[in-house]
Amino acid sequence: MRRKQAAGPRLVMAGVLLALLGLLWGSQMLKAFDYFSSWKGDGEQQMYKLDISWPKIPEYFSGQTFCVAVDSLHGLVYVGQRGDDVPKVLVFSEEGYFLDSWNDTVEKPHGIFVSNTATDSSVWITDVGSGKYGHTVKQYSPSGKLLQVLGTPGNAGSSLNPLQFDQPAELFVEESGEMYIVDGDGGMNNRLLKLSQDYKEIWLSGENGTGIGQFKIPHSVTVDPFGRVWVADRDNRRIQVFDKVTGEWLGAWSSCFSEDGPYSVRFTGNYKYLIVAHLRINRLAILAAPPVGEIGDCAIVSTIQLADETKPHLVDVDVKSGAIYIAEIGAQQVQRYVPLS
Repeated sequence: MRRKQAAGPRLVMAGVLLALLGLLWGSQMLKAFDYFSSWKGDGEQQMYKLDISWPKIPEYFSGQTFCVAVDSLHGLVYVGQRGDDVPKVLVFSEEGYFLDSWNDTVEKPHGIFVSNTATDSSVWITDVGSGKYGHTVKQYSPSGKLLQVLGTPGNAGSSLNPLQFDQPAELFVEESGEMYIVDGDGGMNNRLLKLSQDYKEIWLSGENGTGIGQFKIPHSVTVDPFGRVWVADRDNRRIQVFDKVTGEWLGAWSSCFSEDGPYSVRFTGNYKYLIVAHLRINRLAILAAPPVGEIGDCAIVSTIQLADETKPHLVDVDVKSGAIYIAEIGAQQVQRYVPLS
């Protein structure tokens, strides 16, 4: 009897100790959970929200919206769309009001870019049509007047001639007037071309393949202030980086693109992040951009998951407001996402 009575208090004390240990362990686990939750939150922080007020009247989108370009200097947004009997270029204010449309000499717009140089402003369009206006890179005034045609309209070319395009995908024009063109969107050419301000070849890089400096549908191009050219090598599921002066290959990112290749590349205004569009998985990825030095590998900071079948194709960024504009083929619209801070 005494042993049974003596065992009782010991069992109670043991139970209390176990309970205390359980509480302490649980507290530590909660702290650990909170730590890892906050760490994950930092890695996948929400950075943008949809601006449901843009545009004011979405019905102006009457075709498949393939591309969008922001003129941050003048507060304008240009949209390229395809379809029968639809205006190929729509012009909106940055507030979302429809301003204008034009259609002449544009067949199938693929990429669009607004260039503001020291002397003028212009809208550049890559045209992948197979008719009399296709396979060209064209410069227009802001009102739609054709100013310049690069390439031979209606004729697809090979890489033997740098200005003979085959479904040119996109371009980027620096303030100096120097231009970078990725050519092409499924044609015989798979190359990156740099032209001078008077449209002469400076260097040419790339051919069809999976090796260093080779491409399988170079689909989008952008330039950072550190002398690097970034190319969305779509079907190779990677981004390749080149020296803008020499065309030398500097590195590549691939680990972030196992689900889908990059369709579009654009930097944020502060060049801290690279915005990448993934058409097949209906997603935008925000990647940390290396400021200087080694290219390293990519790191996803945040994502924007769009609705199914939205199919984001090409994007552009307003360098003043930080807003992202997304041209969506599936949804046949352009959406605007604004920074949360």
